[in-house]
Amino acid sequence: MGDIMNEEGGLGSGILWILENLAMAFYNLGYAITHPNSWLDWLSWENTTEDKQSLMRVIYYGASVEFFFVCLVVFLTIFAVGVWKRDFLWGVVRVLEGFANTFGRLFAWAGLLMVLQQVIIVFMQRIFTRPDIVFGFGVPLDFDISWYAEELKLYNAMVVALCLTYTFVQGGHVRVDLVYSAVKFRTKRMIDMIGSLIFMLPMATLIWMYTWFFLWRSLMVPPVNATTALDRMMLKARAVRWNVETIGFSPNGFTGYFLFKVLMIAMVGMIFIHAWAFFYRSYLEWREGEESENKYLDKDVLEEGEEPYDHAEF
Repeated sequence: MGDIMNEEGGLGSGILWILENLAMAFYNLGYAITHPNSWLDWLSWENTTEDKQSLMRVIYYGASVEFFFVCLVVFLTIFAVGVWKRDFLWGVVRVLEGFANTFGRLFAWAGLLMVLQQVIIVFMQRIFTRPDIVFGFGVPLDFDISWYAEELKLYNAMVVALCLTYTFVQGGHVRVDLVYSAVKFRTKRMIDMIGSLIFMLPMATLIWMYTWFFLWRSLMVPPVNATTALDRMMLKARAVRWNVETIGFSPNGFTGYFLFKVLMIAMVGMIFIHAWAFFYRSYLEWREGEESENKYLDKDVLEEGEEPYDHAEF
């Protein structure tokens, strides 16, 4: 009996903790909106104590329980309004999917830049036998060829990180189908909703929590971590200084590897946001039926003559 009461007490305290954080999320969001200087002062780059403290607040709250519940409240509020007014929710879906499409279509050009830069590297090495490449006038950009060769990985990372949700919107990911194709339309949409809630959102949250402090440890000192309390981080603020990591894997290699960590954060954030869009779209299509499938979906269309060549003649 005592164990049952302890379990009930633990469950009750857990539910109370969730409700308290949901209630506080409204206050935290309102405070952040009405007091932007408390967390945006560091963008002034004046290097004052107040600027450093605002930076530490961004670092602390960027992967905090408070920030998670603010996101949860925004997600639930949009959904609640959308249940009442579906046109509003369709508008949210179009904006979020448009965000993914815009970034994807823009940074897909990084693939072309990667190819062109590789061609230049080959020409400079094999034809002109140059050890470096110089771009610009006056104060030119001068790096060893090995720097440009390693920097090619950055273009590839841009395509992977910033085109991921775009590919999802376009239906370009490979899917393993066990039961999905055999069930009814509304059941498919229900599977999509459950999948976005128990797979996409938790996965994005966990990766964000691990990569957030991983990023900041490469940008500043003293190092910060997820277990440091806010008051202790405020004490550390006096000693904070920028220390951007510029160590390459080879003596003359690419020195901007911190950019990969920035891309990782951007990728996870876009996955988190698109999980909302996927859930909202799945709900709307589930509610409106088959006639709403792919409604307002902005998919790329191949023009005549652009179809991929998928067979060979012998």
